[in-house]
Amino acid sequence: MTPDYFSGSYFAEDVRFLLKPIRIENTPVNMKEALIQAGKKHYSQMLTHEKRPSQDYLDLFSRALSDNRALVARHTLILAKRIIETRRNGIALVSLMRAGTPVGVLLKRMLGRYFGIDAEHYSISIIRDVGIDENALRHILARHAPDSLAFVDGWTGKGVISRQLEISLKRFEDKHGIVVPPELYVLSDLAGTAFVSASAEDYLIPSSILNATVSGLVSRSVIDKAQLLETDYHGCHFYRDYADADLSRDFVDSIMSAADEIMAQPASPHFDPELRLSGEVAPKQVLREQSCRFLGWIRDSYGVADQNLIKPGIGESTRVFLRREADLLLVRAREDAAVKHLIYLAETKNIPIKACPDLPYRAVALIKELT
Repeated sequence: MTPDYFSGSYFAEDVRFLLKPIRIENTPVNMKEALIQAGKKHYSQMLTHEKRPSQDYLDLFSRALSDNRALVARHTLILAKRIIETRRNGIALVSLMRAGTPVGVLLKRMLGRYFGIDAEHYSISIIRDVGIDENALRHILARHAPDSLAFVDGWTGKGVISRQLEISLKRFEDKHGIVVPPELYVLSDLAGTAFVSASAEDYLIPSSILNATVSGLVSRSVIDKAQLLETDYHGCHFYRDYADADLSRDFVDSIMSAADEIMAQPASPHFDPELRLSGEVAPKQVLREQSCRFLGWIRDSYGVADQNLIKPGIGESTRVFLRREADLLLVRAREDAAVKHLIYLAETKNIPIKACPDLPYRAVALIKELT
């Protein structure tokens, strides 16, 4: 039976990972890509073990953090305030790992420090085509009211996880008779599918640049039926050997320091006493239509019929270069500081880079289609 939780490299009060650490064999990227596209294995059944980031790449992360920490802090403060406004029956933060985990930790800290709310924070698995970890969800619902759950992620790309959350919770309702609002809170909603977002801008969220070393040393979730019982949570690999390279707490501390500065200096250009958006976020329908037009353009221009091979936005593009076999990187402008890490990754992997000034996003990665 799975223990209730562990906290990875975070402090125990920051997060409860409802995951089961297991031993996962390494599957090289090219082999994983071939198995996925041949339909022989789902991506959630395999894991390519992560490498320690190089010093050059860590320098890019440091620059991204320096340039964007104030914006991430302000957007997270906005989310915290909106969660308070929309969750009147208590708050249980449920981050969708992995991109949601650092945001969930920040929300947990901010709710406590600035709003006097001691919210629990759980991080659980949700997998495209598979669904949410129902064992983890039942664990949370045994302790919290269904309408207190606030699902958290970093961003939306095409809206796949937003839709998967909705499908999963409807399936859960049909099976157990429990209605859980499928409402997702994100920093940036490119697809127009989140319930609440602080922005619709494709900007560089620094935590998107790294993998486990900014997410509590925890891998993305994996399902290995040979190691997991029906009652277990989804599995993960815990990179305990990378403790000396871990930046998970440092990232959170840096954003919290920026938030302290915002809250302490009302004259700051980032500050708004009501923590409102500084500009209007485009209506969700407009964002959805933009996403649809973009996917159609990629299909027609590059012959990519499978939308799973198209990854729009800086965050999703970064994930491709860190996990998958990329075929092409599209950027709105090569000189854009927000895509420097993507240029670096593409050049080190000899992946073509193409500048497209009319791109609706600052970066798009296409996964190599194998024949």
